[in-house]
Amino acid sequence: MIRPDLSLPLPETITSAHFIGIGGSGMSGLAKMFLDAGIRVSGSDRADSDNLRALAAAGATVHVGHDAAHLGDADTVVHTGAIWPENPEFVTAKERGLHVIHRSQALHWLIGSRRLVSVAGAHGKTTSTGMIVTALRELGAEPHFVNGGVIEQLGVSSATGSGDLFVIEADESDGTFLLYDTAVALITNVDPDHLDHYGSDEAFHDAFVRFADAASEAVVISSDDPGALRVGAGLSHAHVLTFGEAEDADVRLTDIVTDGPVAATLVYAGEQVRMQLAVPGAHNAINATGAVAVLVALGFPFADAVHAMEGFAGTVRRLERHGEERGVTVYDDYSHHPTEVRAALEAMRTLAGDGRLIAIQQPHTYSRTQHMYQEFADVLEQLADHTVMLDVYGAREDPVPGVTGELVSGAFHDPSRVHFVADWQQAADYTASVARAGDVVVTLGCGNVYQIIPQVLESLRRTDGA
Repeated sequence: MIRPDLSLPLPETITSAHFIGIGGSGMSGLAKMFLDAGIRVSGSDRADSDNLRALAAAGATVHVGHDAAHLGDADTVVHTGAIWPENPEFVTAKERGLHVIHRSQALHWLIGSRRLVSVAGAHGKTTSTGMIVTALRELGAEPHFVNGGVIEQLGVSSATGSGDLFVIEADESDGTFLLYDTAVALITNVDPDHLDHYGSDEAFHDAFVRFADAASEAVVISSDDPGALRVGAGLSHAHVLTFGEAEDADVRLTDIVTDGPVAATLVYAGEQVRMQLAVPGAHNAINATGAVAVLVALGFPFADAVHAMEGFAGTVRRLERHGEERGVTVYDDYSHHPTEVRAALEAMRTLAGDGRLIAIQQPHTYSRTQHMYQEFADVLEQLADHTVMLDVYGAREDPVPGVTGELVSGAFHDPSRVHFVADWQQAADYTASVARAGDVVVTLGCGNVYQIIPQVLESLRRTDGA
């Protein structure tokens, strides 16, 4: 893993950019926007993918595998933090003296002087960013945007717009959200995570204070989240707009109904507007309230902002329905932190109705699993009727002895509520054996756990269930 060096100067001009790790959702979207800007784009990734093929069709030169020869005539090399320092393209680019910049710096260069909305927070960033983007389009704006996930009704995670607004999901995991010249900052919540980068809860919170106070126009921040309240208390910004269920929230959420797609009443400056979303879960009503507050901060009328939010159809890998076999419905969700898992399961419970809720959990990274295994076990045991526990998806981290999915399953108080199995086919078959008509199965994790879904659906087709 390479930590971004944000002190490196940005190039004044870029004529040819090479992306190392171009197939990722964020990198592929950024590469497409570089193409839209008239810049020659090449890139490489370790495996072929739909993203690589789409970029090739759009005019990029793409390679499977990493080789120094792939650099071609690039004057700028863009990389993710997930590559290793020994990557031959990275090493050669440094030796040649090319501009070698982190993807966040490339995004900073692309944004330029546009009016920027930056969405930050431990949870809800991707959904909130998608809500803001789709609402702006509904209101007649055509923002540029870069999101961490595909927006359902747009079919893309990033796109070049025609206006002056630029909306991004700002990543706090490595501190790069401090790089951008933000006009309106949205903080969904502040739940300490990524302590491998920050080292302490205090440093994590201090970074959010710096991010918010640097916003040139306004800060929109939760009135309910304890971490956000702590950040808010440290702000010196002149224009802070709060949102949430608290009585003193500037944009207040009341009368939430979670029977199916969530509905609520929003109140701002004495005006009340009823909001009916197309997605489930109280957490999505809260996300939508924050997005409405951002639109108000940008100058849009309150009622128009609320109604524009109602068309949001969700983002890929956020409570996404994948299919149904013999009465068992299978969903997927990106949740990879105990707070996110709780929100996802609470929303799924409203969809399950009288059926049971079966979670297939893939812990993400060894450090998070080691630090939070008991919290994961507690929320899964409380909210899921049964949990199928997979092994840890290490992502950029090396394995840690003793830190496996079994560490989480072993923390359940009732061992009959959980089943650890490392083999995916066995996990799919086990899930199908316990599921019955009316149940809901949901895969949870931000690794590759969604790839087990075809196996689960096939196993459901082949078995009679419990």
